[in-house]
Amino acid sequence: MYHKAALLEESVTGLNIRPGGTYVDATFGGGGHSREILQRLTGGRLIAFDQDEDALVNAPADDRFTLVHHNFRYLRNFLRYHGIERVDGILADLGVSWHEFDEAGRGFSFRFDAPLDMRMNRRAGRTAADVLNDSSEEELARVFRENGEVENARQLAALVAGARGEHPDWRAGEFLKIIAPCVPRERESKYLARVFQALRVEVNEEIDALKDLLLQAGEALRPGGRLAVITYHSLEDRVVKNFLRAGNFEGRVEKDFHGRQERVFEPVNRKVIVPPEEEIAANPRARSAKLRVAEKSGMNETI
Repeated sequence: MYHKAALLEESVTGLNIRPGGTYVDATFGGGGHSREILQRLTGGRLIAFDQDEDALVNAPADDRFTLVHHNFRYLRNFLRYHGIERVDGILADLGVSWHEFDEAGRGFSFRFDAPLDMRMNRRAGRTAADVLNDSSEEELARVFRENGEVENARQLAALVAGARGEHPDWRAGEFLKIIAPCVPRERESKYLARVFQALRVEVNEEIDALKDLLLQAGEALRPGGRLAVITYHSLEDRVVKNFLRAGNFEGRVEKDFHGRQERVFEPVNRKVIVPPEEEIAANPRARSAKLRVAEKSGMNETI
């Protein structure tokens, strides 16, 4: 299986589908969310995005469906290209697909001794090996600290910087040997997951792309349209939570002259939605998934 969609029923139901509406699946992957949206449309249209060429084979044969082979950070440009100015709902599942983790040659997982690539879009230039080779020690420490919340980021960066002259090609196996002194034995897997996450986020500019998506979603949605976002780690979840609640990425509450809070979205679910135990048992990779749903406010609508 290419990928099993997390929180499928909850996220698609959260969009409050109009049968003739226009929707966006910003993270197509294996197509699970897209197929569920299409089942709930009697007409309408669905535009999906995925930058990974491997996902293209999963596209359903449906006249209502269009798959855009690009990053979702270009949402508005491609909607306009396809003659769409406003949509009724946008869904984004920010998890890395099973396929990318399980395809050894992609370098996403520390389970395989493969070149450290980690590009979701293999047409892009910079790989994880390039990050390790070209970043200063200070910059590497920032990558590990900010993108992976690695507690000994400075020590880790020093080990990498000291060894990279001998390992310009950076395979996972040699990388693990080099950073071994930093890895706490009692929680090795969790630590390595954070280190690999930090590199992947940097390579794919995931946080910047997410911020671009959220800002453009506010422009692309009609008043009353819904945005549903599934996150998998605290870094991206904090960005989504702050933006939906406060209208900015810092979580800073701003009010107008009358004391009303200024924000683009009104949260639909006041409490974050997580997978039920049955789903986690059937799909352990959904364990860390968190769903937030919000509705576009009409208060500041000018178009």
